[in-house]
Amino acid sequence: MKVNCLIIDDEPLAISILESHAKSLDYLHIAGTFTDALQALPVLQEKNIDLIYLDINMPQINGLEFLRALKNPPLVMLTTAYREYALESYEFDIVDYLVKPISFTRFLQSANKVIDRLNIAKEHTMKSLVQPHIFVRVDKKMVKVVLSEILFIESLKDYIKIHTTKGHVVVHKALASIVEELPSENFIRVHKSFAIAIDKVKSLEGNSLEIGSKTIPIGRSYNRKTKEAILSGVAMASKNDGRSKT
Repeated sequence: MKVNCLIIDDEPLAISILESHAKSLDYLHIAGTFTDALQALPVLQEKNIDLIYLDINMPQINGLEFLRALKNPPLVMLTTAYREYALESYEFDIVDYLVKPISFTRFLQSANKVIDRLNIAKEHTMKSLVQPHIFVRVDKKMVKVVLSEILFIESLKDYIKIHTTKGHVVVHKALASIVEELPSENFIRVHKSFAIAIDKVKSLEGNSLEIGSKTIPIGRSYNRKTKEAILSGVAMASKNDGRSKT
């Protein structure tokens, strides 16, 4: 992982020390150095910057004022000779507060915090990109079915038909078995021949419900729990409910 950094400090010596520390760590890349915070704005807008080493006391605009002006700031490491700004600075969710003179050991500790933050953010991003799904065997191949696309599942004796927003697949599987694989808070069996996605129900009337253009019957023994689940938006029945019911 390469961390793209900017150094903003009105003291050339302070910039030089930070650059020297950064060059000792192969995962830090200094994308630019500035003695005036305003000069860094175009770089922040045009480049993918992960981290700013930002001084607080600067003549034209101080570091905290500069941070307030940024709409979507990257991670920030404050560098200053003054400890009294520490409390105020944490309203910005900074990574660390480095008091000058900054030793390499202290610099390394703070750099490790940056890596931890970026790794956590990357994990969250990757998880959000992976849609919950199951794989089912259709003929000789395994087919991916995204859970959020399932409308309802229909039993056809020894087979089931999974109806989705993109069509349907027919699988050699029992309805009870597929219901076991689905999250019980999102899916519920409503009849000996049907299981549904709770959030896809358009209407409920008597002993039937509507999903898309399909009217689905509600079995007598499933009636109460089905209506509770639909009206609350969460399946109240466990996955085991209704296995032997008709």
